[in-house]
Amino acid sequence: MSVVASLVVGIDGATTKDGRSSGVSSPADRAKFLARRRAVDVIIIGGNTARSEPYSKTVVPLVVISRSLVNPVQGNHLSHFWNCSPSEAVTRARKLFGENILIEGGASMINELIEHNLIDQLELSVTPIAGGDEKIDWKVFLGKFANYSEEKVDQTIFYSASN
Repeated sequence: MSVVASLVVGIDGATTKDGRSSGVSSPADRAKFLARRRAVDVIIIGGNTARSEPYSKTVVPLVVISRSLVNPVQGNHLSHFWNCSPSEAVTRARKLFGENILIEGGASMINELIEHNLIDQLELSVTPIAGGDEKIDWKVFLGKFANYSEEKVDQTIFYSASN
């Protein structure tokens, strides 16, 4: 059983630039991000993430947690829309799709799941990009885990944190 949360931030803690996480991503981050996706049973995101990021195609089922009735990922035949909490989504996704769950939601969703002890591993990428929006203190996220390792590829620092 493994619930992994994936998050990319710029060096200043920005989680988006020009409204999307790709604005703070790097080529090294993108490569690890895509590899991580191929190793899971299901991806869980929030409605805001679905509306601002490209999720029209995924290789595994995609769960969108949203209260909106508007389909933000039209054309993705693997998408499911649930009106529930992130914690409920993890429990339900585990039963329907499998044990390996990837959380690609925003910082608030990830934080809520950390607070409910539902994240087994945090994969945090810190890129050299600055000047974005929706800033967080990513060191606080790391501090919620007992252990973490660090690897630098090009100018991106990858943290893998677990308890």
